[in-house]
Amino acid sequence: MLEIKNLHVDLEEEEKSILKGVTLTVEAGSVHAIMGPNGSGKSTLSYVLSGRDGYVVTQGSATLGGVDLLELEPEERAAAGLFLAFQYPVEIPGVGNMTFMRTAINAQRKARGESEISAADFLKLVRQKARTLQIDAEMLKRPVNVGFSGGEKKRNEILQMAMLEPKMCILDETDSGLDVDAMKLVADGVNALRDEGRGFLVITHYQRLLDHIRPDVVHIMADGRIVKSGGPELALEVEQNGYADILTEEA
Repeated sequence: MLEIKNLHVDLEEEEKSILKGVTLTVEAGSVHAIMGPNGSGKSTLSYVLSGRDGYVVTQGSATLGGVDLLELEPEERAAAGLFLAFQYPVEIPGVGNMTFMRTAINAQRKARGESEISAADFLKLVRQKARTLQIDAEMLKRPVNVGFSGGEKKRNEILQMAMLEPKMCILDETDSGLDVDAMKLVADGVNALRDEGRGFLVITHYQRLLDHIRPDVVHIMADGRIVKSGGPELALEVEQNGYADILTEEA
């Protein structure tokens, strides 16, 4: 599904290397989690994969289903099936939530050579998906994320993911700023999308999210590299002992 080989990335504005040889494969149907100290390059990896400006790939590759992601524009990556849930979802004043989602879905369908979804079918689908995330009709009518609480913004992003049905879902610290109830709702929304044709890359600081979204593989990232990989028990080890022992061991 997602294959990253020896990826090196620098900041565009200054001579600073952020990723220093990341190699990672996420298979279809699997959930991989990335944990690591602040500044280790976790969010940079998600930005580079989604096509955010400000970064220069100096070496390595990243493919999605065999397609070279790094050669595509951000909207082409989205149409190819890549989705990024932001740590801090942006507000878009003046653009209604429903309009935003229907436009996004139809843009992707058009890019794939499919017919647009009708207004009636879209309305039926969005109401059904919204109920599972406890998003009420008023939230759907409001401008995108405007006046939303932190939990509402994250639930709204999971709703977007549920509507778009991407092949590869990257969640960049989706649990940050969420209380226990909101986090469980978000996790339930993610779990509902797990299937054999979809991969997940979950970036998080905390085991608490992984209690609800049980990963198949956990990676520890430090200083721009993946320094250790293992099963779900690796996240528990971090929760109990922190990163110091792992980093010392790998050094």
